[in-house]
Amino acid sequence: MARRSTVQRDPEIAGDPELSAYPEAFDDSGPARGRRAPRRGGWAGGGGRWLVWTGRAILWALIIVIVVNGVRAPFERFTNQGATTSGAPVSPDAGFPTTKATSFASQFAAVYLNFDAVRTEERARRLAPFLPDGADPQFGWDGLGRMSAGAIQPYGIEVVDAQNAVVTLAFQSDDRRRLLSVPVFHDGATGRFVVSGHPGILPAPAPATLPAVRDPDRDEAAEQELRTPMANFFKAYAASDTASLQQYAAEGAVLEGFGGTLTFLELKELLVPLTGGATREVTATVVWGVPTGATPQAGATADPGEMSGRLEQAYVLTVVKQGDKWFVQSIRGAGRSVG
Repeated sequence: MARRSTVQRDPEIAGDPELSAYPEAFDDSGPARGRRAPRRGGWAGGGGRWLVWTGRAILWALIIVIVVNGVRAPFERFTNQGATTSGAPVSPDAGFPTTKATSFASQFAAVYLNFDAVRTEERARRLAPFLPDGADPQFGWDGLGRMSAGAIQPYGIEVVDAQNAVVTLAFQSDDRRRLLSVPVFHDGATGRFVVSGHPGILPAPAPATLPAVRDPDRDEAAEQELRTPMANFFKAYAASDTASLQQYAAEGAVLEGFGGTLTFLELKELLVPLTGGATREVTATVVWGVPTGATPQAGATADPGEMSGRLEQAYVLTVVKQGDKWFVQSIRGAGRSVG
């Protein structure tokens, strides 16, 4: 009768599948013959669980971000709308009719800035269409002294809201440029305007300081070559002599001229930059004769004897050389020519 082994085996550890599956791993005598040796290595299935938990964490993070953004977006829209309606700056135009307001203020200024003690009643009548009910008919003037203004032009406008703005106009009085600020109210229901307060006269900005610039290098040979043709061209241009103009006009160019209302007196200066090519941009300073008597009728040529005034002006001409002759392609006012 065979004896049983006296080697005591440790009991299986309950709840541990790894140990219960391989109890012989704790057998002091080693693995029994015919039995499968215990599996070496770490925890079975541990790597898979970590991947699952990592994926779940990322998924929950994405869900939280989506939920937070979904809740925050309408809240931000609501708060932004509240800020716009309660305290945000008014847009530049704010629905205010700036062009019409400027026209209204310009007409008002033409009356307001011109007054004379001998014409107080006329001024009051002309001011009435611009003033609110019950306003002083002279709108701040006491009826003494005189003032005259002209060259009234729009200078700027400051829109306060959809009904109010301050229109600023530039004007000239005597030998000074000045500004006039006019507060204007607009009734959106009727489309009407009214001056809503006393205007304010302000000094206009002084002229800008013009920096000195160096003249370009000059092509003296081309200037000498062009001087006589340019003088003849301007003579024909003053008279609108069609036959003569065609002699100096480039192909396809249409040159009108002054029709005899001015006469050509002198080509004072001709500047041709030192650049190559058959096409040049030249600057010409011309002295015109200005009539001192009656203006000639349309189509009539002024008598040079009556042209005693002199007016100096500057032009830029695009000229093209074809063969040994120069032709005018276009003529326009010059840019900077002083300083």
